[in-house]
Amino acid sequence: MRSLAVTRRLLVGLAAVFALFAITVGAQAAEKKIKIGVIYDYTGPLAGGGSDLQALGAKIMIDHINSQGGVEGYMIEPIYADAQSKPEVAINEAVRLIEQEKVDMLLGFYSSAQCVPVAAKVDSLKKFMWITTCISPAVLKGRNLKYVFRPQVHGAMFGELSVDFLNSNAQSKLGIAPKKLRVAIIHEDGPYGSGVAGGNAGAAKKLGMNIVLKEGYSATAPDLSSLVTKLKRKKPDVILHTGYNPDITLFLRQAKEQGLRWKALIGHGAGYGVVDKLFDAIGDDASHIFNVDPVSIWKLDPKSLAPGLSDITAKVGAEYMKAKPDTKTKSAHVGMAASNALVFFADVLPRAIKKYGGIDAESLRKAALETDIAPGGTLLGYGVKFPKAGESDMMGQNMRASPVVMQYVDRKVYIAWPKVLQTIDPVLPLPKGSAYSKK
Repeated sequence: MRSLAVTRRLLVGLAAVFALFAITVGAQAAEKKIKIGVIYDYTGPLAGGGSDLQALGAKIMIDHINSQGGVEGYMIEPIYADAQSKPEVAINEAVRLIEQEKVDMLLGFYSSAQCVPVAAKVDSLKKFMWITTCISPAVLKGRNLKYVFRPQVHGAMFGELSVDFLNSNAQSKLGIAPKKLRVAIIHEDGPYGSGVAGGNAGAAKKLGMNIVLKEGYSATAPDLSSLVTKLKRKKPDVILHTGYNPDITLFLRQAKEQGLRWKALIGHGAGYGVVDKLFDAIGDDASHIFNVDPVSIWKLDPKSLAPGLSDITAKVGAEYMKAKPDTKTKSAHVGMAASNALVFFADVLPRAIKKYGGIDAESLRKAALETDIAPGGTLLGYGVKFPKAGESDMMGQNMRASPVVMQYVDRKVYIAWPKVLQTIDPVLPLPKGSAYSKK
């Protein structure tokens, strides 16, 4: 009897130990997380220019990943920070998140003017940075950054595609030989605008196009009437414009007031990618404006994507509408950030954990360099592959990224170029009823 009692006490004791062990293991599992500093502009002019929508896309994807149980046992712990549309604030927030909040990595960023200094700082601190936007070539070109990666299209690609579109359609649509087309290039003078404008100018010069004006301006300029006056003197057929939000609205309003006319206007992302704000600002005058950007994920044929991606696209759209129920036309910005974030969570992070044993910067870097996603394998349709050492002067840049040319008609978004993806026969020149039409 005594031995039985001892055995019972032993079993009870072992049960208690196992219970404690289970609780401890469970607690450790619950604490397994990757802390990610997420930086966008939630206030200031860049917020309305698309940064707040990019932030929404990233948040939707982070919430989606966590709702699926995280990644390889790790839950995502995002710490959101506001760059306030200021480069110095973006730098300070990045350092604060790394040094005080002890984040494992940074994700996000909208403004190239912020990304250029922040990328260098983060890389020097040996932390991993995953850029969802920031399209300027200057962010990566010639810098040989080790821990900074951008799955997004870069600005020179934007600039080159709009010129390719003009070269392919000038004769058939405008009745003007490409070399006789009068092209004006205007841009905000930060890294973003300068990078796209450089792509515009380089491609136009290669094709022998006639650039009648190339000029930058401050995105915070209170008056652009002198620029409008210069454009009136130069009489361009086409204007290639790269700007954010207040400056785009200011330019379009002053152009209308001063009687500037054109056959086509092509924007390049940022403020031109926020369809509702564009139409709310200038009404129906926004119809038939073109915009170069990664394709809106809601415009792709689900059959062109890998299995399961169209379901995620639908979920992103549903969450978008819950967050912003007054939305009339879904902006490409939300899908852009969601897609680029998903690449990290579904491809890079699992490999870092399983193959390289962790979430430190070196493991994430090695995992990113092995990313090899074929076209159709992302929500944006294009593939993802980063160059190896010596393959490119733009280390960390997705070599498979590609934008499209879209056209807005009555608040609806259509794909105008490349031809294989077209959902509209491009309307060129502007219809006679347009306030900007060159009669």
